[in-house]
Amino acid sequence: MSRNVLNVPEVCLVSYRTNMEKEFQHHLSRMPENSAIKQQKLPAHRLHFSNQAIFTIFFATGAFCFCIGIILLLSAWKVQEIEINYTNICEDCAKMRENALNFDKQCTCSIPFNLQKTMKGDVYMYYKLYGFYQNLYRYVLSRSHNQLMGKDVRDVKDCAPFKVTSNKIPIAPCGAIANSMFNDTIILSYIRSTSEHIQVPMLKTGLTWWTDKYVKFQNPSFRNLSDHFVGTEKPPYWQEPIYELDTSDPGNNGFLNDDFIVWMRTAAFPTFKKLYRRLYRVKYFSDGLPAGNYTFDISYNFPVTKFQGEKAVILSTLTWNGGSSIFLGLAYTVTGVFLWMSSFALMAIQGKMRKKKLSHRR
Repeated sequence: MSRNVLNVPEVCLVSYRTNMEKEFQHHLSRMPENSAIKQQKLPAHRLHFSNQAIFTIFFATGAFCFCIGIILLLSAWKVQEIEINYTNICEDCAKMRENALNFDKQCTCSIPFNLQKTMKGDVYMYYKLYGFYQNLYRYVLSRSHNQLMGKDVRDVKDCAPFKVTSNKIPIAPCGAIANSMFNDTIILSYIRSTSEHIQVPMLKTGLTWWTDKYVKFQNPSFRNLSDHFVGTEKPPYWQEPIYELDTSDPGNNGFLNDDFIVWMRTAAFPTFKKLYRRLYRVKYFSDGLPAGNYTFDISYNFPVTKFQGEKAVILSTLTWNGGSSIFLGLAYTVTGVFLWMSSFALMAIQGKMRKKKLSHRR
């Protein structure tokens, strides 16, 4: 009597198949039922744009960007601006400031200029620096947020290399940013006649962002501010302590000083301008700055010649979209032209493809 005997490989194969079937059934038992409650089925739609729709979208978007760019450029060109670089004009003061031993000596220079057209509306004064790198990594980190928010004026742990003095006394405000604060004094005078020089009234508040003035910077106290800085020293390059920046206005003194806050917001590029003053529109200046002769009286304190930098002062008006920068307008205009060229290129390619299809059919 014959017997069917399975060899060893066949036995292993049967065993493997049996185990796989059991495992598959086990996994099937764990799967939820294919119902609307247990299986979520989301509707999906695949967009299919026609050639005409694509051409319309490209052309319409390009027309929109081009029109917005032209509007922004025209608005920027309406801004009235005058810039005076006084690095070489105040050459004697610049040479004196190169010697650190002259830090306590005063040096002033006068820069006459003529304003040919009336600068109507609000007028803003800026100082501009060339070749000053506020974007260096160690420079940006050299500050104490706890100190600037008035929580602990002696917290200087993140302020290297300007943490403490040679006598180990904490510096307030500490850090490289605060120590290098711009400290030139710029006064604008209107020469109404040869015998009448009128100092143009300028406001030194309202220059900062709201979040900076009321969130990021706070004084330890509004009363007896100097008492809260006992046991600290002013930065090495400063001429007066932090609590004497503006003694006439407690809301603009200490860490809340607008000039200090504006400087502490570091610039991204080595050439930058920062808001310094804004015109107080009263009396002769109710409509703006009238045309005529003016002078800038500058107390030169901030040295720039050692690192081959330059300084300038700017008077400028503003429009609804900001200052005289044409970058945004050019960006929109170039984008619009690029989209138009792309739409025409796509139309040409589509025309060639259509001709090829017609020739193949024939």
